[in-house]
Amino acid sequence: MLPDLASVVLPARNEADGIAQAITKVAAILDTCSSSWEIIVVDDGSNDGTFAVVEDVAKGDIRIRGVRFSRNFGKESAILAGLRFARGQIAITMDADLQHPPELIPELINRWSRGAMVVNAVKGSRQTDSWITRVRANSFNAILSFFGGIELKNASDFKLLDRRVIDTVVGDLPERERFYRGLTDWVGFSSDTVSFDVSTRADGAGKWSFWRLIELALTAIVSFTSAPLRIVTLLGFATLIIGFFVGVDAFISWLRGNAVSGFATMIITLLLIGSFVMISLGIMGEYIAKIYEEVKRRPPYIIEAYTDTDDKCK
Repeated sequence: MLPDLASVVLPARNEADGIAQAITKVAAILDTCSSSWEIIVVDDGSNDGTFAVVEDVAKGDIRIRGVRFSRNFGKESAILAGLRFARGQIAITMDADLQHPPELIPELINRWSRGAMVVNAVKGSRQTDSWITRVRANSFNAILSFFGGIELKNASDFKLLDRRVIDTVVGDLPERERFYRGLTDWVGFSSDTVSFDVSTRADGAGKWSFWRLIELALTAIVSFTSAPLRIVTLLGFATLIIGFFVGVDAFISWLRGNAVSGFATMIITLLLIGSFVMISLGIMGEYIAKIYEEVKRRPPYIIEAYTDTDDKCK
């Protein structure tokens, strides 16, 4: 079974050198597996002319649509915008740098035709990445899986979503601080998995810095679990235990007639307790910050331009 209309969402930032190639390659693959399709490129505040390239390509094919943000709002917001504009029976989200191989699209559609409402493309090999990148990505996914209670090993944003899942993720989940990989797992629809090897970037360099990964990890953890708050309780018990042993040691020394000294012990204890307090405040601060962002109810993105005038009505 083929979809009546297949949508592909490409979030892009500073991809001017390779976005035309990505669109051409994805379009060629879609021609082989779907009679009707559209490609939606979401320019996440690029400053290198990415949107101008998309506009040029869109002039020659009405199935190519582009949206430009007023500034950089992040990949999560770009994916959300792309899904909101997607009109297809299914939507496939993938990176615009071709590290997510378009050749896998027919298999994703095949798995959907068998009944899967979410088809996850997971990374089978990252040989094109440096060892630092692999360690960083594996650590990121392991931490999120441990704290968030969701399986994210080798997970990626390369996914196929059925229309019902799209409507749920876009319409029924109101949070603004979003983590796409986690949300598609959390909604719980029937899913399937396809493995792929990460390809070499078509052009340019990766956009994910270490600190942006940390920020995404914090958003994901805070969005999906309150487990870190329990760490505060554990630190409190740890402080109590340390205080008990220090008190017992001081009492025994007093019974033996020894002077209760231990300046170094006292300083170390104070530093340890102070560290626990600061860590606890930091954890609670992260949750308060996310609550603050949510209650302001600012839009997750602001659109500056469209390539398709019909999109302005959305």
